[in-house]
Amino acid sequence: MRLKMMKAKLHRAAVTQADLHYEGSISIDQDLLEASNILPYEQVDVLNINTGARFTTYTIPAPRGSRTFGINGAAARLAQVGDRIIVVAYAEMDAAEAERHQPDVIVLDEQNQPIEASAAA
Repeated sequence: MRLKMMKAKLHRAAVTQADLHYEGSISIDQDLLEASNILPYEQVDVLNINTGARFTTYTIPAPRGSRTFGINGAAARLAQVGDRIIVVAYAEMDAAEAERHQPDVIVLDEQNQPIEASAAA
């Protein structure tokens, strides 16, 4: 049996950009992608804390140190600048792996600076 488990989470990020006319995706500061072990172009779910909206997209790297979380394309109708979001990536694994698995979780402050991190062992 294969289980889909939370691989990584960027928690309470503040949306810094919303560009309806971009081709799609979520732009995330490259430093934060690396800290959370989320890869460029990896599929993620985005959960809007302010509105309850949820959508699936893929990541693209934004400039290092920019603290950017940009919602692009049609999804820009689901989040506005200033909204708080959760970005979640998943991985499939067998039951034995799942029992040992610890996700990478980065909690962010209002300026998208990490304030708490728990990394997988």
